[in-house]
This record gives sequence, C-alpha cells and structure tokens, in this order.
Amino acid sequence: MNDLNHDLQHIAALDQRLLAAVKGIRILPTVAWPASLENRLIADFAAGRFALPEVQYQRPDLGAARTELETIERESLGQGGALGEYLARTAESWRIAAEMLDVVGTAQVTEPSILLYGRPGDTIPGSGRSNLDAARYFVELSDELGAGLAVDEACEGMSAEALRDEMARTLDDFFGAGRVTVEVDPELTAKAAAGATRIRLRGGASFNDYDRHQLLAHEALVHTLTALNGREQPLLASLARTSPRVTATQEGLAVFAELMSGAIDIARLQRISLRILAIEKALDGADFVEVYRFFHASGQGVADSFHSTQRVFRGVPTGGGAAFAKDNVYLSGLLTVHTFFRWALKERRLELLRYLFAGKLTLSDVVALQPHFESGAIAPPRWLPPWMGHVHGLAGKLAFSVFVNGIRMGKVDAGDLALGV
Repeated sequence: MNDLNHDLQHIAALDQRLLAAVKGIRILPTVAWPASLENRLIADFAAGRFALPEVQYQRPDLGAARTELETIERESLGQGGALGEYLARTAESWRIAAEMLDVVGTAQVTEPSILLYGRPGDTIPGSGRSNLDAARYFVELSDELGAGLAVDEACEGMSAEALRDEMARTLDDFFGAGRVTVEVDPELTAKAAAGATRIRLRGGASFNDYDRHQLLAHEALVHTLTALNGREQPLLASLARTSPRVTATQEGLAVFAELMSGAIDIARLQRISLRILAIEKALDGADFVEVYRFFHASGQGVADSFHSTQRVFRGVPTGGGAAFAKDNVYLSGLLTVHTFFRWALKERRLELLRYLFAGKLTLSDVVALQPHFESGAIAPPRWLPPWMGHVHGLAGKLAFSVFVNGIRMGKVDAGDLALGV
C-alpha cells in the first residue's frame, strides 16, 4: 500500500509540473485574429473589395516549456501503468502544440495542427469511409432538404446581453449561484467560448433559438461541466484543462450532447461539414478569397462566410496550401463519440459513459483508467448533463440506432414501405 501511495504521489507531482509547464501555451488566443480587423475586412468583402488578409501574430517563447514537457513525457513513461501513459500522451500533445506556436504565421503550422486535430481524409473508426465522405453526405442532405444557412444571419434573435442574463440564471440553478459567470466579449471572434468558470458570448451577435439551446448543451453542459468536474479531482488536476489531445473527444461529446438534447439542426451539421470541405480546399491550394467564395456559394451570408474562412486560416498564410485543422474535429469527434456510446451499450459498460464527464478525457482514457475510477484515485463526475441522467431514455435512443443502422437504405424502395404499413 505504501508503494502504491508513493506511486500516486509521484504521478500527482508530475501532473502539477505538467500544469505549470503548459501555463503559457494558449493555442486559440495565439492564432486568433483581432475582432477589429475582422470587422473591417467583412465590410470590405461585403462591398466586393476582395484581397488576401495580412495578419501579424505574436510568437510566444516556449523553449523552456518544450524542454520541461519532454522531461515529463520521459519520466511519466518510466512510471508505467495507465496513469503514466495518460501523462506522457498529454505532455506529448502539449509539446506538439508548443512546436506549432513556435512557427505561427507560417505554413509549417499545418502539419502539427493535423497531428493534433486530424486530416479531413482520415478514416472514421468502424467504417471504410472518411471524415470527408461524412462531410459531403451532410452537405448534400442539407441541400436536398433546402436548409438554408443565409437565413441564420437574417433572422432576428436574442442579443448577447439578453442571452447572457438568461444563461446566467440557468447555470446558477444547475451548478449553484455564482459558480459560472456569463460575459459579453466584443473582441471574441467565435460566437461563444467556455471555460471552467466563465462563458463568453460575442458582443453584437444575434442568437436564435437553436443557438441558445446549442450553447447551453455544448458550451455550458459539456465544456464547462467537464472542466468543473476536473477541478474536483483528487489526483490529476490536469483533468480540468483541455489538452490538445482531448479536443476531438471534447468537441465530439459537445456536438453529441446537442444531438441527444435535441439542440442540433441540419444547418448546424451542414456548417461543420462545410468547414471540413474548406480545410481540404485550403490544403489543396485554395486561398482565403477562394475559400470565402466557397462558403458564400454554399449559402452562408457575408459575415458567416468570412468567420468560417478565418477559422480555416488561423495561424497560417492566407495564400493557399496551408490550414489550421481544428475544425476537422467537430464531425469526426461526433461520429467517434456516437460510435463509442453505441459500443458501450453493446458491451453493457454504461459506467464508461459517465466517466467521460469526470474531466477532460479521451475515449481511450476512460477505458484505460477504469481501474483508477474504481479505486477512487479518479473521482466520478459531480455533475452530469440532464440527458445523461435518463439512462433508460439514452439506452433506448442508442439501442434503436444500433438496430436501424443494420437496415441498408440502398435495398429499400417505396413499394416495400407501402406493403409494410
């Protein structure tokens, strides 16, 4: 028992060193564009004045962080066991992120971003098809259904200030008064961003009903919730921090939460799918203006088209042949998380699904670390999203999807359906 306690203490010490080493590694703030620049360029594009944006990035000095992360990676592997492997993989992903930020503003950002977030052509687990195939499918389906994207910009909705007040009341009721604050940030380029104790909304943005439900299900009840659960951990404080290696699972889980809570629509699936197609276009040589025109021709308005294009070219030159691959994770993560939930149901291992919310974990982490959940070294989640609280309803949805996925639509015609009524 003393040896076990000593090992856990050493893991906890390495974990604290990891957190200290990564304090200065801020991926999205480093590659973000100033909102003032975006607003000026959007006005130019709306007026038909197209030019490749020129963005200056501030490169952080992360040499000491990289050296420390390499040391932690080696020492963690020396520990052996699932906890050591977790720390080693986490340190490795932060090191790759640091190397990426060392070359921010150059095409060299592309490869490390693909290492961290994947490539559009990557194969979906359990399938011979790729993320790119899935993106094309959802875009084509949305087009067939006539789900227009431009309407989103034109629709009047709730202001950021009104949504802030509404979300603050909801989160006070769910997490406890004052635990999570909601703020309006005029410099935020994304529509929303969530941390452990603060959710920011983009100033000046308008939020429709789907936006409101998506932000609650996605940002608050996954990203914020898992961060708060991570802060409750007795051993691994790093479970409160989103390391690069957990991004795909985190974003996939958040979009899956939208699906389970009825907060997602086909236009949302089309939007995240178009971003994958856009990454592929940029990698193939399309420049900023060409990718913008792709989004605009797909039905997005001027501002949305610009914001979507900017996401593809964060941290890289805008002349084509380079891309920031993070938006690859939303659809690939959704498909992989959905498959994991179905697998856990099939294997009667529903406890693994609850573990996913105990902190910032990957799908493989919850399997590998199960003994440490059972021993109490890793605490179960204090909070779960409401849809996870209804186990029978969740199991019913997943069981149904497992069965109907065996029906091959290519073998179904209208006559068969008529006879079956």
